Amino acid sequence: MKGFFNGSATALITPFNENGVNYEVLGELIEHQIAGGTYAIVFLGTTGEPSTMTFAEEHVLMKYAVKKVNGRSKVIFGCGSNCTADAVMTAKAAEKFGADGLLAVTPYYNKCTQNGLVAYYKAICEAVSIPVIAYNVPARTGVEIQPATMAQIAEIPNVAGIKDAGGNMSKTMETFRLVREKCDVYSGEDALNFPILACGGAGVISVLSNVIPADVKKLCTLVKENKLTEAAALNDKLLPLANACFVEVNPIPVKEAMNLLGFNAGTPRAPLTEIEACNREKLTAAMKTYGLEIKA
Repeated sequence: MKGFFNGSATALITPFNENGVNYEVLGELIEHQIAGGTYAIVFLGTTGEPSTMTFAEEHVLMKYAVKKVNGRSKVIFGCGSNCTADAVMTAKAAEKFGADGLLAVTPYYNKCTQNGLVAYYKAICEAVSIPVIAYNVPARTGVEIQPATMAQIAEIPNVAGIKDAGGNMSKTMETFRLVREKCDVYSGEDALNFPILACGGAGVISVLSNVIPADVKKLCTLVKENKLTEAAALNDKLLPLANACFVEVNPIPVKEAMNLLGFNAGTPRAPLTEIEACNREKLTAAMKTYGLEIKA
């Protein structure tokens, strides 16, 4: 299927405190996204740290998120797992709580075959009636959705597209060639947002847009309006900040960026750690150069 969403989506961080999810701050982050014009908010994606959350925590967050957003943005929940049964269970829960769609990362650690990937997405999609976006991020999972495999996955009726964070434009272009008429392609790597959009990407699922949602949305809009010179200039400005947001493993830097902006986002859950001092300096410098006000 095509047209689930177009434009910018944010892979939202999950703020934690000693009691669990900090819902006061989560609400502030949601309002920050809506004020910035973000078209869709992705909760419980990789950036949201669901791998260190219990199912109970996830379900409470799902219920809260749908109520808080209240139709002002599309709500997408992450549901991927290295266990297909768990992914299906989470997908069903997300649909029950009112999700507009799902983002399903490939199984990780198990390293299933390409046939296994097709079966995995088929199981998730058949368990729900809402759109599902496949998520390819081999650097984190050890499993890559090959273009020919995505062409098979795209035949599943409620597959809305692929979040491509593979970092290989040659494979991205082959994926475009094979699925362009079947489903959408979304950039999942901020450093490649501009070229993927320019090649026909329907939008982005961005980490950077936690920090500057309005500007990431603007990049999408400029490309859609075929204002490529302006888009290239904006991308040149965005790129150093995007790179700084990945100076350590995601979401360590972006959580710190939100702390620096004055949101009490806290620190990632173990085994992730607080950002190292030298990298905090690099991140702070990039934010100041961009023109952001440091409040923490």
